[in-house]
Amino acid sequence: MSAPQGEPGLVIAAHRRHFEVLLESGESIDCLQKGRARLLACGDRVTVARIAGGGAIEGMAPRENLIFRSDAFREKLIAANATQIVGVVAPELTLDEELIHRWMIAAEAERCRFVVVANKRDLPTFATLIERLAPVASLGYPVIELAARQDVGPLVPWITGQRSVLVGQSGMGKSTIINALAPGAATRTEEVSTALRAGRHTTTATTLYPLPTRGDATWIVDSPGMKAFGLAHVAPDILAHAFVELRPFIGQCRFRDCRHDSEPGCAMQAAVAQGVVRPFRLALLRQWVREATATAPSLRA
Repeated sequence: MSAPQGEPGLVIAAHRRHFEVLLESGESIDCLQKGRARLLACGDRVTVARIAGGGAIEGMAPRENLIFRSDAFREKLIAANATQIVGVVAPELTLDEELIHRWMIAAEAERCRFVVVANKRDLPTFATLIERLAPVASLGYPVIELAARQDVGPLVPWITGQRSVLVGQSGMGKSTIINALAPGAATRTEEVSTALRAGRHTTTATTLYPLPTRGDATWIVDSPGMKAFGLAHVAPDILAHAFVELRPFIGQCRFRDCRHDSEPGCAMQAAVAQGVVRPFRLALLRQWVREATATAPSLRA
């Protein structure tokens, strides 16, 4: 007699090695991961065997991509199989422009769409925020203006049919957006935090919310507020391609191993001199290439 097949499901909450899985039947089940397999993330498609008190994750389907952040010492998984990253910013808070560009590059490196939500449109300083986001918009990335406490309608067309990851610093309004898109989310977040031992009243667990009314393939992941988004896992050649305005100049430098710093005949430096590329962006590329080069290869393989 053959062993029973595991039930397919979707990881919808993750905290360390504790997971909540949404089964195809519609039931959600608390699970542990068997063995020493690589860590799972929200959005992973898995198979689950039922055990006393919950389930055990036995297998995982191949990933389309993996959104995570890393530095020289550790990696933090955020979501798998996403199609877009949504960065949330707001006025009257310290706007970390480099952080926005890090989200952007993370999206490009994993072949995801990147959009920015400029939240709290009702505040008097909102116009200043939009001015500061003009360089992002000039690269072709959508900037969606929103007052989430009043209406999230402008965001709905951008998430419909997408598997989205919501990122942002604390206080930008991510929870307000999630609660408006997924009624009952606040209650479920507290339940998840308790079930996964992540602690009450704080978003330490990454959580996925299916949005069936927005289309069968629509879900959104809420990640904990972050002050940093390391890109140490992104290889230098991928980094260069992730800068959309630098792609036409890749391979055009005089020297094949050009670092785009002070070498003669550098096509990217020439683009900066001609005003085609912002100096800030080229400086970011050089900085992140140095970081990636100094870091051990990623453990994600």
